[in-house]
Amino acid sequence: MFRNLRFYRWQGSWPESEDKLSEHLEKAAFKPCGPLTERSSGWVPVAADASELLARRVNGADLLRLRSQSRVLPAAVVNEELEQRVEAYRDRMQELPSAREKRRLKNEARDDLMPKALLKSDRIWGYADPAEQIIGIDTAQEANAERFLRRLTASIDGLSIAPLAFREPVDPLLVRIFFGDAPRQFRAGRDCRMQDLADSRSIARWTDFDLSDPSIRKHVADGMRLTHLAIEYDNTMSCVVSEDGIVSKLKFLGADEDHDDNDDPIARQDAEFVLLTGTLKHFLGDLKKLLGGYA
Repeated sequence: MFRNLRFYRWQGSWPESEDKLSEHLEKAAFKPCGPLTERSSGWVPVAADASELLARRVNGADLLRLRSQSRVLPAAVVNEELEQRVEAYRDRMQELPSAREKRRLKNEARDDLMPKALLKSDRIWGYADPAEQIIGIDTAQEANAERFLRRLTASIDGLSIAPLAFREPVDPLLVRIFFGDAPRQFRAGRDCRMQDLADSRSIARWTDFDLSDPSIRKHVADGMRLTHLAIEYDNTMSCVVSEDGIVSKLKFLGADEDHDDNDDPIARQDAEFVLLTGTLKHFLGDLKKLLGGYA
């Protein structure tokens, strides 16, 4: 269900039920792009049925889904249309357009082409844990997470959201896990990334390697900074954690990805969501203990 996770914490009151939350989200529900609209974002139903609810609460956590739609209008298409309009202007006025007039022609060309542009949609999953006041967003891109949060704050008044931070930095813990010196529920996987402190452009990556190999460990022992580390958590979940606490390549160990077509899609989604949020609650709880609490 989720592949990447950026975590945030909020201050303020959260709706007490999925019905109330859905009512709030209706303020920023998804609407398709209009003829002259480049992008539109809003909430869509999360259940794999005909339900119109924009949130689903399962085992105390809320599942949300943001849809963004944009018009695909390549710059090359606009420039080609602009060339034709500049040529027509020169034939008509017997002179080249000024810089100001050229900008007007370009805007005019873009407005005329926009309704004909193709539409493209993407969808971003997110969840909220009201008990811990934590939000997790399934995206590798910070811009996508910011779009998700903007729509959330537009939906729920008085909500203040900031990136999840701990009292102590994450990277020393990554080093401890890397060297096998962390609590037993944290084990190093087979991927990592390092950066030379003297040259930020000098980056070394290991993919599908035994990270206990002395030749690999020597790089960190000699001073390279460990920026990303694959982790296996509690024999349940594997992921890559960055020094900023961003999770990628999330996967549940031993999970069966083959589903019977006769399975109830809502029940399957709920089961996956319970596994996800339950594991992440323990994962973040352990990080909180090891890193001195939330900042």
